[in-house]
Amino acid sequence: MPIKVDDVIQLLCHLSQEKGMKAAVKHSAQGALLAGATALLGGLVGGPPGIAVGGAFGGLLGAWMTAGQFRPVPQILLELPPAEKKKLYDEAMVILSHLDWTDITRLTLLVMRNASLQQNLEAWLISFLSEVLGAKIQYI
Repeated sequence: MPIKVDDVIQLLCHLSQEKGMKAAVKHSAQGALLAGATALLGGLVGGPPGIAVGGAFGGLLGAWMTAGQFRPVPQILLELPPAEKKKLYDEAMVILSHLDWTDITRLTLLVMRNASLQQNLEAWLISFLSEVLGAKIQYI
């Protein structure tokens, strides 16, 4: 794998670690589906108040289902297959293309000194993890 791909992955790992990002890749959709299903069931049984009670109960149950399944984003990024890492690199380079860097130290320094660039990368990373991997993001 080219060095630049590894550098960008390392940068994203560093950024997500600094921001305290964790993600649940599995079961997030199941928790949301459970919350919706219990709200529907509550509405059928108890009308409008039943929707509120069912939604609250389902939300708590869904949160319990996904508890403990959040992993640090750097761990998730490092475990991605090479094709996914290349896709991450290609998309991140749209944001990083104007930077002049030769190694991971220089790249990290340039990004961490620029709050706007950090925000752009963070927002894009959240979008990528959510859309491509179906992850739910949480901050610690």
